[in-house]
Amino acid sequence: HLPRDERYGAIGQKGITLWMTGLSGSGKSTIAGALEERLVLEHGKVVQMLDGDNVRTGLNRDLGFSPSDRAESVRRVGELACLFNAGGVITLVTLVSPYRADRDAAKARHGDMGLKFLEVYMNVDIDVVQARDPKGLYAKVKAGEITSFTGMSEDAPYEMPLHPDIDLPNNEMTIDESVDMLMEILTLEGVL
Repeated sequence: HLPRDERYGAIGQKGITLWMTGLSGSGKSTIAGALEERLVLEHGKVVQMLDGDNVRTGLNRDLGFSPSDRAESVRRVGELACLFNAGGVITLVTLVSPYRADRDAAKARHGDMGLKFLEVYMNVDIDVVQARDPKGLYAKVKAGEITSFTGMSEDAPYEMPLHPDIDLPNNEMTIDESVDMLMEILTLEGVL
């Protein structure tokens, strides 16, 4: 196996995982997509986005939304993120990943492998995500069409990170402001 430092030097890029967590509608996919575009088009970086909706159609198609299925989803995506990261890819994970222990396990796995991992908390007020409601899910909860929904139901809590590496207050920030903040952090981390 090629040593990681040699790989990073040869491809001119270091791997890192940005694990974006937050409620549905908090801007995870939107911000990650804009960040990916800037990294690829303006900086020529290799980026892979692992989006919750996309991995559910393939990698995690056999999983539901029970706590154990959610834990397995995070574990699988965490392992995949490690592989991309070790290969020198900037890996953007956009999963609700509601349970703190599951996110902590993904971070620990990266640490065990000597890989950089930053937990990004998409810190958005519940009334803001309900107003955004890009998928119409909060409206379905209010209409009673969905009875168990993360952050809205007692049986489906969202456990906010206690000490995220990045607290992104996405209530009023524009997409560009959010991306600028993340680009600055990637620069400080030696990725850019």
